[in-house]
Order: sequence, then C-alpha cells, then structure tokens
Amino acid sequence: MNEADQLVITPVSGLRQLSQFIRLPRRLYAGLPGYAPPLDMEQKDLLHPRKSAFFGHGRAQYFLAMRGGRPVGRISAQIDDLAIERLGENIGFFGALDAIDDAAVVSALLDAACNWLRERGMVTARGPFTLNSNGETGLMIEGHDAPPMIAMPWHPRWLPPLIEAAGFAKAMDFLAYQMEIGPQAEAKHLVPSSLRLGEGRLGSVTTRTMRKDRMAEDGEILRGLYNDAWRNNWGSLPLTQDEMTAMVAQMKPILKPEHFVLIEQKGQPVAVALVVPNLYDIAGDLGGAPSPLGWVKLAARLLRHQFHTARVILLGVSSKMEGTALGAILPALAITELMQRGHSLPYRMVEMSWIVENNMPMRRLIERLTPEPCKRYRVYDRSLTAN
Repeated sequence: MNEADQLVITPVSGLRQLSQFIRLPRRLYAGLPGYAPPLDMEQKDLLHPRKSAFFGHGRAQYFLAMRGGRPVGRISAQIDDLAIERLGENIGFFGALDAIDDAAVVSALLDAACNWLRERGMVTARGPFTLNSNGETGLMIEGHDAPPMIAMPWHPRWLPPLIEAAGFAKAMDFLAYQMEIGPQAEAKHLVPSSLRLGEGRLGSVTTRTMRKDRMAEDGEILRGLYNDAWRNNWGSLPLTQDEMTAMVAQMKPILKPEHFVLIEQKGQPVAVALVVPNLYDIAGDLGGAPSPLGWVKLAARLLRHQFHTARVILLGVSSKMEGTALGAILPALAITELMQRGHSLPYRMVEMSWIVENNMPMRRLIERLTPEPCKRYRVYDRSLTAN
C-alpha cells in the first residue's frame, strides 16, 4: 500500500481540526439526494466542549479518518456520567459517524471509538448519539428522501450494513411520523365534543401557551415534565438545567408562544407538547456556512417566519396521571390543541419524532392519523468485553 492509500485515524485536537470535523459531512455527502447540510453554527453549539451543555456531565473524544492527507470519515466517542447512573451499566456512546462508502474506513473509526471507551472502563458501545439520547439519535435506516428535519440526523444508505459488518447489532429503533395539517387530519383525530378543555368533565383542565417574557420558567416546567414523562422510555436520560437553558437560548429566535402546549389540572402541569419550526425550511438552501448575503436572507426569512414544516420534539404526560381516565386521553387532547394552534401558524406538515419503537400506546395514537412512519433510525450495541 502506498502512502496515498494509507488510512490513519487521528484524534481531533484544536479548533482547526474541530472545524474540519464539523464541516466534513457536507463535503462527503454533497449532491446526494435527500441530504441538506445543517448550519455549522448549530453543530458547533452541539459539539464544542465550551458551548455544549453535555460536557457538564460527560466527556468525549472526536476522531478523523485520514487517507492521503484528506478526511474520509469521522466519529465521536463519549461517556455520559448521567447515563451510567440512569442505566446502571458502564455503557459508553459513539456518535457523529459519517464516512465514505468504504468498510475499512467505517471499521477503523468504530474500533477507535470502542478502544477509547474500553480503556475508560466501558463494557458496551452504544450509538450513534450526538452526544447522548437528548440530542441527535440513531442512524437513518429509512426515509433518506424525506424532507430534512431540525435536529434529526441524515446518513447515506451504505452506513447501516457497514456498521453491522463491524460487529454492531440492533438495540432499538426510533420512528418519525409526518402529520399533515388541515381539515382531513383533524377529521381523523376527532375527539368527542364532550371532551373539551375547560368545559364539562374537563372544567378543571386548561391549556396555555408559552410566556415569552418567562421562557426560562416555562423551560423548567417543560424539563420537569419531560424528565418525569420519559423516565421509563428505553434509553432516556434526564435533561439537566444547563441543557434546558442552552435549548431555550438556541430556540428563542424561532419559537412563538403557540409552539408550547401546556395542559394543567387545577393549575398543576400534567401534560406538555413542544413544536419547533424546521430550520431547514429557511436555511437548507444556504449551505452550512452561508455567505454574508445568505445570512441576510436567513434573517429576513426568520423575521417573516417563512417556515412550512415543524417538528413535535416532545409530547409527554405526568406520571401522576398514569392509570387515570384523564391520563389516557391527555396525549390526544394535546394533539387536538396542536391542530387548533395550527390554524394560526403557516405549517403544512408536522413531524412527530422521535417515537421509541416499543412505545405502543403512543404509536397507536399517532398511527390513527398517519399509519406508517416516514423515517426510521437505529441504535446499535457492541460488547467491549467479548474476546
């Protein structure tokens, strides 16, 4: 093998290599159908150790695969202390896996991540997560040609078989559903007129929007309900206060009060849903690093709220409502409220993502409206102790 063909896995060190790491996917996947690059700024907030709230309870190492002096792949390896505490096992994560269609490159990247985790006492490698299950989750298995969605990863079709060939097996799938907004969807989701918030049997149950002047306070309410409602979902991890603070700061420019559905019973929060406008609608054609004119276009589109799709990133019900009649209908009432809010928002489609494959109550509710998922993402495991 000549020097130009030699494959070298290099730990990322310094801002220059981190920038190279962040920009690499759009260089590898440029022109592939279905791929749209996320903004570098967004990815920097997710990955930079001084910007990402993950590093308040975790640590990570990034790697680049180099061949002939050119990057041909990347991966991260990370350990989350909250995950070890919650899961009760030394499970380490890998993520940010992107590479050319080359089994040797993918295998070497995965080995580098696994070795880093093994050296630090981990017994299982799980992923991809960027950087944990509260961020970008799973490897895209289906839905490559569907419209891109905010904070949902995209991967080429060649990666799943290459990961499996490297000794990883399916741990769990996560699903995304597209829900059209309009009269037809509302007709499918017909809720009896006797079940209206604030009326009749639901007289003590009310809903409200986000308070823009008290977003931090509403963020904490959201965090509390999220951590409570999702505590038993496969692989779920609690959101920390720092993570919620960062999320509120990042989303504040694009959020409207109507995006936040809080359902209360006698003034106490019992269910929540959060819709986030799809940033790709206004930035997908500008590239990961827009020109000065591109930034002007982005600002103008943002000011006019020129979004036509959005994502429901959270739909949860308080554990206090488990086993009650009200608890059973709260998710449906939250979706009804979202549909009503849609009359004053410009969205034609909302993506419900992600839904854990084994969460059958939520799947049955959503599949009344949209029978089949539009995208599927897979999380893999590999033992780090096998001979």
